[in-house]
Amino acid sequence: MEPITIAGETIDPGKEKQILAVISKLPTRTEIEIPIIVSRSKKPGPTLLLMGGMHGDEINGVEIVRRLIANRYNRPEIGTVICIPIFNVYGFLNFSRQVPDGKDVNRSFPGTRSGSLASQLAFHFRKEILPVIDLGLDFHTGGARINNYPQIRGLMDNPKNLAMAKAFGAKYIINSPLREKSLRKEAGKLNKSILVYEAGESLRLRKHAIDEGVNGALRVMKHLGMRSEAPNTIGEPIMISKSKWIRARAAGLYYSYVRSGEQVEIGQKLGLIAGPFGEFERPIKSTVKGHVIAVNNNPVVNRGDALMHIGEE
Repeated sequence: MEPITIAGETIDPGKEKQILAVISKLPTRTEIEIPIIVSRSKKPGPTLLLMGGMHGDEINGVEIVRRLIANRYNRPEIGTVICIPIFNVYGFLNFSRQVPDGKDVNRSFPGTRSGSLASQLAFHFRKEILPVIDLGLDFHTGGARINNYPQIRGLMDNPKNLAMAKAFGAKYIINSPLREKSLRKEAGKLNKSILVYEAGESLRLRKHAIDEGVNGALRVMKHLGMRSEAPNTIGEPIMISKSKWIRARAAGLYYSYVRSGEQVEIGQKLGLIAGPFGEFERPIKSTVKGHVIAVNNNPVVNRGDALMHIGEE
């Protein structure tokens, strides 16, 4: 195994190091650092990225990577594990999905050295991290009060992605096309596999989502030969081929009758939208048969708001 270099720091086989990658400064001249924890075995093997906090308000992902480090699960028997608990430090400090300029880092790849703040973050990642990894798990949650049931997303036409997704062991596997300027698309250009784990909602820690994320990461490491033990999966994962959002047909107070992870039938009542002054009550019915992979937990909705995401097998 050869040494690897990240942000000017060299890590030899068999060593562990925390790198503080300085990416910018606040207006107060305070440096913004991204801690990167690199753990290497002396035995050759794949290099796996475990990353949270691409969106600063998605705290479940941060906690998943934190627990992996705290329990020393990130120390591989072969190969290398690179952990980045909080990539978007700006968003984490401001309880925000974006960076201060309002842009989404995950829509800013490959980035430029002198572009927007989001573009600069993407540029540093593209320059320092992507070249040294083989594959990765990017931990996310639903945004804007959307609660995602634990699900693993990726381009499942790729056999390597599908095998890794099955090894992860989430209840749902979703075939997700590549989005322009996303980390997944940029990684794909370099023949690197990145899968996205979605679970829970922003600014809220959910035990089930976190536990499934930790267990899934351990299963992937076992699948890659990086560790000898991992929790068993519970049942076969369900492949979601397509999905549909059920949207509000009126503004008002929203009451959901079903939870994430439940199966629904065509015509089943999913919830109710009521006028806050008692003037109407309108049932929400499913137009498809499938699995509820996300629900909106916001009790006040506008016409057209996404209420429920239903995936079809």
